[in-house]
Amino acid sequence: MVSSTPAIACGIDFGTSNSTVGWLRPQQATLLPLEDGKPTLPSVVFFNAEDNSVRFGRAGLQDYLDGYEGRLMRSLKSLLGSSLIDGGTEIQGHPIRFRDLLTRFIANLKERAEAQGGRAFEQAVFGRPVHFVDDDSAADRQAEATLGEIARAVGFKELSFQYEPIAAAFHYETGLSREEVVLVADIGGGTSDFSIVRLSPERARAVERWSDVLANDGIHIGGTDFDKQLSLAEVMPLLGHRSQLKNGREIPSSIYFNLATWHTINFAYTRQVWAEQQRLQLDAIAPEMLERLLALIRDRAGHWLAHQVEQAKIALSSQETALLSLERFSPGQQKLLTRSQFDLAALVLVEKIEATLTRLLPEAGVTAAAIDTVFFTGGSSGIPLLRRRIAALFPQARVVEGDLFGSIGAGLAVDAARRYGMG
Repeated sequence: MVSSTPAIACGIDFGTSNSTVGWLRPQQATLLPLEDGKPTLPSVVFFNAEDNSVRFGRAGLQDYLDGYEGRLMRSLKSLLGSSLIDGGTEIQGHPIRFRDLLTRFIANLKERAEAQGGRAFEQAVFGRPVHFVDDDSAADRQAEATLGEIARAVGFKELSFQYEPIAAAFHYETGLSREEVVLVADIGGGTSDFSIVRLSPERARAVERWSDVLANDGIHIGGTDFDKQLSLAEVMPLLGHRSQLKNGREIPSSIYFNLATWHTINFAYTRQVWAEQQRLQLDAIAPEMLERLLALIRDRAGHWLAHQVEQAKIALSSQETALLSLERFSPGQQKLLTRSQFDLAALVLVEKIEATLTRLLPEAGVTAAAIDTVFFTGGSSGIPLLRRRIAALFPQARVVEGDLFGSIGAGLAVDAARRYGMG
């Protein structure tokens, strides 16, 4: 799409782990730099209790990792479509609704984009997963409606939605010289989304593209779920998960599941949980494990540990081992993690994603042999086991890796220019 003027609207990829904003402009990068010259803004809000400030993105995460007192909120997108969205929490002694947390983050995202673009944005195309919520169409519609309400509340007067893998397909299409049938595999922080799309330079000129979309499907499994599985399998046992009490019963697991899930970590910090874990330590066969857990709760180090697990997962995507530190609440302790351990922990998720893909081909009315290209995008699409298993389903297709963090935002910008025009 060539024009001498910039697009009227932008494309917004509000992601579970990272967010981007794309805007088509002549001879300039599509993605706007949002923080430190980078196009990604981690979807993080940190309420710094020491100076009573609110920090977003890398700056907020760094404040937390540096040990500032405060409250970290991450994976905010996971609240959409859940019962938690209408609830709230307490931050620095004041109640705040989760809906308002999302509003603050998206308002900040808009402000950063406008500062970099040198103009106000009142129209936008927002990306959305194929399913915000699996197997619940009413909750899915409500999730999109909630995101729309938030977007309007921060100043977007016109907005529309596009499936994230379709947006990635539009970005891939800008580099094509011939027609292809493409499977887009978008493995993000919170969902895995798939589209089979017919793409070509000629088809790219059309405003309405639904006839080119052969099938869409998705499942609510993403990078944070792989973090969770790795944590539960290899890290939480160091804190007592699956260990026993003196009466032979297993220690209740709910706290470990909360600590392994980004958006429920703060549930571990209540007085009730503290008292319960102290009681359990007295009856534990391995009380030293519960001592580590109590130290983590006391130091509010749950997000720090989740970050260590996430970094280990990323490292294991490119190397065979990774060293995970528990230093912040258990000085001197480390855990060596291996690729094979990660593969074993991830297998149940990979198999569910595979099952979603096998449903997609009949819906599209094509065979695996008809797929010309598998296009990977999303930050979690680099997980080796997952990539191997997906590619094996389409042995004749070539495998292309897009911009893992930017393809969706760039594709949403292309779609925004088509829908709202150039200025």
